[in-house]
Amino acid sequence: MKLKVCGLNNPDNLWKLVKVKPDYIGFIFYKKSKRYVGDQISSKDLDQIPKNIKRVGVFVNEDIELVQRIKKQYRLDYVQLHGDENQSYCARLFLKRIPIIKAFSIDESFDFKSVDAYTPFCSYFLFDTKGALHGGNGVKFDWTLLNNYNFMLPFFLSGGIKSGDAEVIKNLSLRMMCGIDINSQFETEPGVKDISRVQAFKQKLNRINTMSYEN
Repeated sequence: MKLKVCGLNNPDNLWKLVKVKPDYIGFIFYKKSKRYVGDQISSKDLDQIPKNIKRVGVFVNEDIELVQRIKKQYRLDYVQLHGDENQSYCARLFLKRIPIIKAFSIDESFDFKSVDAYTPFCSYFLFDTKGALHGGNGVKFDWTLLNNYNFMLPFFLSGGIKSGDAEVIKNLSLRMMCGIDINSQFETEPGVKDISRVQAFKQKLNRINTMSYEN
């Protein structure tokens, strides 16, 4: 079970998080987000992140050429598409050999069959709660809906995940769930993570991984 921490925009906070060694760190390049990277974190900052921590850039309905430029400038490992990007958009990035995490907003009416057209072009899916914002709403969706996901592409679980959810996550038994994406519930303010809470959550995930291996 991998850990992805998303929405950092403070350099000092970033270096503290790097010491916790999450598997992925997400940076938001959507200007309307409270966690927008802006000029606060530079491409030189990202260059100093150890290579074993994957760098993810989050975009929302962005011009595809700009996504390509930012991906190159910041040397991103993945591009996360968190808007209404269609499969044609994903295919264009895929042909540029850009690894994609495609996010989908989930509620009771979501049809998981709709994601099938994206599977040839994506490395992972990410399932988040449908809300007023493009992510960072801090609210869970009904995780039992994920039992309707029957495809072979791994996915991240996102949306309102809190420190105490590790035990619940352990009991989900979703074979294609490869990681957990955390954000707003681990913050002291938008863009700044509570490092001690992130570290404690990662330790709980590590115990889950150990228990799963032993079983």
